[in-house]
Amino acid sequence: MKKRVSTMPFKGTPEQEQKLNEVIAAHKGEKGALMPVMQEAQDIYGYLPLEVQSMIAKGMDVPVEEVYGISTFYSQFALTPKGKYKISVCLGTACYVKGSQGIVDRISQILGIESDECTPDGKFSLEVCRCIGACGLAPVITINEDVYGRLEAKDVDAILEKYE
Repeated sequence: MKKRVSTMPFKGTPEQEQKLNEVIAAHKGEKGALMPVMQEAQDIYGYLPLEVQSMIAKGMDVPVEEVYGISTFYSQFALTPKGKYKISVCLGTACYVKGSQGIVDRISQILGIESDECTPDGKFSLEVCRCIGACGLAPVITINEDVYGRLEAKDVDAILEKYE
């Protein structure tokens, strides 16, 4: 699955940039330090927008293509911002055959976002995953740490209202 790059404007703060510069300074010249710097940058910003990848590349003296390549290869890195409420819909086999695509479609319709996107107010983000290990509850979604199972698309409205 190809990662989507954020279309939302980057909203980094001077404090975040200062933290990132401190992380880069602490690791500059260390062999194999690029991934740890990227992980810390994601902790600071919540994701790795192209602007942050460029700062990392410049600070670590590596091509931005290398940073981008790593960020798109490893699933631990996110290229889009995450909302206050992170919705994950399982599209693994058990969930898919029991209707999870209809659940994704309903969430998208209600929130006006697709997978790997965040609502403009930063409240919700949506992602799909291949399996969360709760096949007996299929189809399953999680919202942050809350798990909802045995769902139908019509259940989505009431679930999302809990987070409004």
